[in-house]
Amino acid sequence: MVDTGLALGVTVLTLAAFTALGVWFSRGHVRSVEDFVSARDSAGGGTLTATLIASSMGAWILLSPAEVGTSLGLTAVVGYGIGSAVPMALYAVLGPRIRTLMPAGHSLTEYAHARYGPFMHGYVLLVSASYMFIFLAAELTGITTALGLVADVPRWATAGLVGAFVLVYTAYGGLRASIVTDTVQTLLILPLLVVGFAGAVLALGGTGQIHEQVLAANPALLDPGFGTGLAAGFTFVLAILGAEMLNQAWWQRIFAASDGATLRRSFAVTAVAVVPMVVAAGLFGLVATGLGLVGEGQASVAFFLVVDAAFPEWITLSVVVLATLLVMSTTDTLFNALSSLVTADLPRLLDDPDRRTLTLGARLLTVAVALGSVYVALAARSVLALFLLADLLAAATFVPLLAGLYSRRVTELGVLAAAVVGLAVGAAFFPDTNAALAGLLGAARLPAPSLLYAFVGAVACSAGLTALAAGIGAARGRSYEFDRLERDVTRLGDAPAATDGGRDDTEPEVSDR
Repeated sequence: MVDTGLALGVTVLTLAAFTALGVWFSRGHVRSVEDFVSARDSAGGGTLTATLIASSMGAWILLSPAEVGTSLGLTAVVGYGIGSAVPMALYAVLGPRIRTLMPAGHSLTEYAHARYGPFMHGYVLLVSASYMFIFLAAELTGITTALGLVADVPRWATAGLVGAFVLVYTAYGGLRASIVTDTVQTLLILPLLVVGFAGAVLALGGTGQIHEQVLAANPALLDPGFGTGLAAGFTFVLAILGAEMLNQAWWQRIFAASDGATLRRSFAVTAVAVVPMVVAAGLFGLVATGLGLVGEGQASVAFFLVVDAAFPEWITLSVVVLATLLVMSTTDTLFNALSSLVTADLPRLLDDPDRRTLTLGARLLTVAVALGSVYVALAARSVLALFLLADLLAAATFVPLLAGLYSRRVTELGVLAAAVVGLAVGAAFFPDTNAALAGLLGAARLPAPSLLYAFVGAVACSAGLTALAAGIGAARGRSYEFDRLERDVTRLGDAPAATDGGRDDTEPEVSDR
């Protein structure tokens, strides 16, 4: 175990260095709430790719994939990697269209309000904010648990330090500070991941010996036909896909990209890059099981159990730095994303606020998000359980939400009904909510709990009902004019056209076009 004081010192030094970088770079670059929230058109190819990789590779990569690997095996780990890549590949297609339809956009909730109306907007705001807040709490839970294991650092100290330092530069510099720190973090994260994985393999006797140990402990973990692992892998693909499509962090970066071609290329590169990183991290879970290191309730820290067993103190300290960089990269991203989600809606809530009021509101919201996430992180325990709960909320919502980017026929009532029914179906199968509902309704009235059926049911039902809603809209002659998105969504501080979201009283609601 690493000395507690030494681990704290390294952590503070890392946090302080990147805080100073974020503050220094932001000076003079944040002149308006637009700069703070969107950093519009400012990120070139290398910068955008770096911030996408860093933001997608949070501390969770050292925790959740390894936790999956301890009991569900290689196929589930590969599914986790594919699931992390699919949303990035999809954004490479959706991103340019979002920029074209909403060139002055900032958030997915803006889109939901302009395309559908206030009720869908409120629902999407609730789901997206809940997902990102849980994601943020899970990140802080992971780093506090990890440092507690390898260096006996108190959970409150880790959560407080990370939250305070990251808050300083995100509340000061907004998205611009997050992007520049992400760029430097990526240059450090990738080599540290490679060195950590290669060092573990060498320290534990090479791939042959590790393979034999895992095979002896549980051969199913290496079986490509392991049914439970295959089902879990497919579940993770659906869960992560839904969640990431409602992650405001990626919508922010769509507008921060310098142009559509850069956006498409950067998301595609990120999709390719994340798979080997997630899989490599997940293999630590198999190794931990093979070595017999995983005790009761320790699956979520399997990566760090291997590190603690295999590495001398100085290498473990480098992993502490890696974990700190990873948690910073996603924490600042999520601080910004959550505050921007609401900031973009402030002009509708306040009576014609000026730009100074909007910027102050964004910073105060960032502080509120930071304090709340630290509090939740201190009470949470399982990172994977937190993620799955958040994923279910989004899995039932992303198809109805995004259908409006292409279909002129879907209406607010249709997509809202599709999302709510999909969530209800998913909740009936989801283990935690299934147990709660069984207590209220009686177990005989509910199906057996199943994560696979929960996510398949949520996505399939919401998608099917969205298609039905589009058919009904077509039969009734409904036709949304996409150019209204450009007119209704304006830059912060500019006055939008008079609109009621999905309905514009200055034009007929129904068109034959």
